[in-house]
Amino acid sequence: MTASAVGLIVMVTGMAGTRQPRRAPRPEERQRDPERTRARILAAAKAEFGAKGFAGARVSDIAARAGINKQLISYYFGGKEGLYAELASQWRQTSTELTGEDQPLDTVVTGFAMSSLHDPDWARLMVWSNLSTTQEDPGAEQEAMFLREQVAGLARRQETGELPADLDPACVLLALFAAASATITLPRVSAAVRPENQSDEEFTRYYADQLGKLVRHLTGKHQETANTGNDPQA
Repeated sequence: MTASAVGLIVMVTGMAGTRQPRRAPRPEERQRDPERTRARILAAAKAEFGAKGFAGARVSDIAARAGINKQLISYYFGGKEGLYAELASQWRQTSTELTGEDQPLDTVVTGFAMSSLHDPDWARLMVWSNLSTTQEDPGAEQEAMFLREQVAGLARRQETGELPADLDPACVLLALFAAASATITLPRVSAAVRPENQSDEEFTRYYADQLGKLVRHLTGKHQETANTGNDPQA
């Protein structure tokens, strides 16, 4: 074997054993429909977080689910923490719209119960984050601030007479959150108590309607609808 051939083998072997630098996304990847790419990444992240929790989800799995180069996650969101923070921000915005004080409380609670049907991945992620005792999710402080604002909103509803005066708004919020998410947090109980001929979707819709009626009893709205003969959920 010639010296030149030996040199070529050594060079190729050395290159094969050298770890190549991580490739940054190409300009065309960054510029190709960025909003659609962001949406795909967020949808994939929500699914992974919902299945595995924040701590268990991997950036590589999120990228594979979205069908993109994982470097795009850093480019658009700065990593896994940024992804979670963006999803949490979207949840707070949607929740703020759902909890508008111009809407009756039963409508608010029904909307949250239905959100587990429309957005089950986020509902599962909320379960993961609340059961986790080893790591605080990114954005926990903002979430706590949001929830305290919701307690304040219930207190204002109480001042207007929508809630009984002897109830603690914080405890009411906790109870309503638990009730609204029951079909996600208690799937085995839900499956056991519902009629056998009802699907998951059918029971969730039925449960949301029943929960709305329960809240109307709590707020006194049930008696008003009984007196007028009008049921807003009918």
